[in-house]
Amino acid sequence: MKQFILFCLLLLAAMQVAGQAVNEDSLINVLKTKETNPANKIQLCRDIANACVYNDFDKAKVYAQQGIAIAEKENDKLNMSKLYSMLGAGYIVRTSYDSAQICMNKALDLAIKSGDAAREINALFGLGTLFQSQEKYSSALDYYLQSLKRSDEVGYVKLRCAILTNIGVMHYCLKNIERAKDYLKQAEEMDKKENDSSQRMVLYHAIANCYANEKNYKQAMDYVQKAYDLSVTFNDKRLQVQSLGNIAIYLEDGFKDHDKALEYAYKCLDLAKEIGDSRDIISSWNCISNIYRGKQKFKESEQAALKGWALDSTSMYEASNFALNITIDNISMGNKDKALDFFDKYYNLRNQYAEKSSNNALMEMETKYETEKKELRIAALEKERQLYVWLGIAGGLLAISLGLALWQTVRNERKERQLVAAKSVQDGEMGERARIADDLHDRLGGSLSAVKIELKNAENLQNVSDKLDECIKEIREITHNLMPRSLRSAGLKIALEDFAAQFPNVHFHFFGEEKRIRERLEFIIYCCANELVTNSIRYSGAKDINMQLIQGDRHVSLVVQDDGCGFDEKNVTDGIGLKNIRDRVASCNGKLDISASPGKGTETIIELRIEN
Repeated sequence: MKQFILFCLLLLAAMQVAGQAVNEDSLINVLKTKETNPANKIQLCRDIANACVYNDFDKAKVYAQQGIAIAEKENDKLNMSKLYSMLGAGYIVRTSYDSAQICMNKALDLAIKSGDAAREINALFGLGTLFQSQEKYSSALDYYLQSLKRSDEVGYVKLRCAILTNIGVMHYCLKNIERAKDYLKQAEEMDKKENDSSQRMVLYHAIANCYANEKNYKQAMDYVQKAYDLSVTFNDKRLQVQSLGNIAIYLEDGFKDHDKALEYAYKCLDLAKEIGDSRDIISSWNCISNIYRGKQKFKESEQAALKGWALDSTSMYEASNFALNITIDNISMGNKDKALDFFDKYYNLRNQYAEKSSNNALMEMETKYETEKKELRIAALEKERQLYVWLGIAGGLLAISLGLALWQTVRNERKERQLVAAKSVQDGEMGERARIADDLHDRLGGSLSAVKIELKNAENLQNVSDKLDECIKEIREITHNLMPRSLRSAGLKIALEDFAAQFPNVHFHFFGEEKRIRERLEFIIYCCANELVTNSIRYSGAKDINMQLIQGDRHVSLVVQDDGCGFDEKNVTDGIGLKNIRDRVASCNGKLDISASPGKGTETIIELRIEN
């Protein structure tokens, strides 16, 4: 969550003109005067669009398109490129990535045609940020390196700090901390030459995260404080929220200054409420609950956790942490019944997470197996092609006889390699299942079961609280890497696209307006899609599976159709997977409709209401 917010802020800071305060109404009035020439009109449209692009995107689009129309009549490719880049940046912030890519590609094409090297470098950088925001790091790095190469060729250094910072953040998100530090160090050296304060606040924030990862909280605090001071100067409230939250965490984890940490956590909460971002509000309550628990103020910790729980009781990270805090708080206060109630909620969340993790691991193994089979087939066909060329040159009956012998040898070798690959993948699948089972059983199952038994019979509740604290680190390690990153960072459409792309016979279609909805609804729809597609692949024998996501103003619908064997609805009972789907849909008062008949495939429709 914290990394995602930093990432979005980095994209914003790298592309916007910071600290530029304009009165768009006065500019609009000037634009309406007939005396204004085309060049001035284009500049006015750019200024108005830039002033509105992050807080009133609809208005920004109107004036950007008006500026593009004027520039097109004047054959002003340079300003057309700048306006398309501005539109692309706005679409990125709103996670409308298809529209963003169209704008960014036009911006690059026009920049090249204009012959302006600086504009071309900026356009390449814009495409890099687009792919980085979708966590397509390979494509992002390609565009960043093109931008660096072009800047070296023409001696343009203005964007080098931003590019190096973004590459460093990519490595940080991928847990390549040493490489991240190396790029950020280069960016810091470049910042001394560029002296761009708006980019510096993002750079400082990224460096602070690296120091905190190494438990060097003194250095982390120095850099995050600098980032906060700059964010206040430029009135960047989202970066202020991020900075305040991290200062609270550093004070709590690194300096054990609970009172000061609490002060900053409440500042973070107030600013998050002002912005209106529910994810930041939930994260702030989580931080406040943790700090109160560290102060051993268990009643206040419980109250903060309950407020967060009221906002989110389904997510795997925030909700489970709320449930665990409420459990520990009530153990410490001697409320056994309430502690048991929330311990069960926590335990159920962990079970759901484990089931999903197991399904994901199996799907990854199956995908890897299919990929290796294709690679073996391609390698074998390439060998056959080379052999046939050689045999054609040799000619004659002797060549044909030798070719048949060699062809049989290759085919046998291919079969043997496929068997070895299949066995290797199957062993890997068994090992992955065993690893997850061992982690949950050995590291969590035994400990949590023992805690539950001791909780019912405990005379000294502090012992139970201590044991639960010992479980926390184990739980975080197991769960950290299993939540799909694309779902949290880019939203439901991108997450389902990535999921469908794993299977050659699964086709994903999106209809409606692409925008983020509540995280709980996104997670429920993603889990249902995962379960339905998995069932179709495993049990129906379907050749084609169509998955549609339809998003309107008030409802979001998921449709999964397959041409498999189907089933008789009257004679089939719900399995665990279908029961989980029914429970998830029912928890949102949604609608679930399943139509199936033997030999005619299955169609499942899920409809959920989008809550304001």
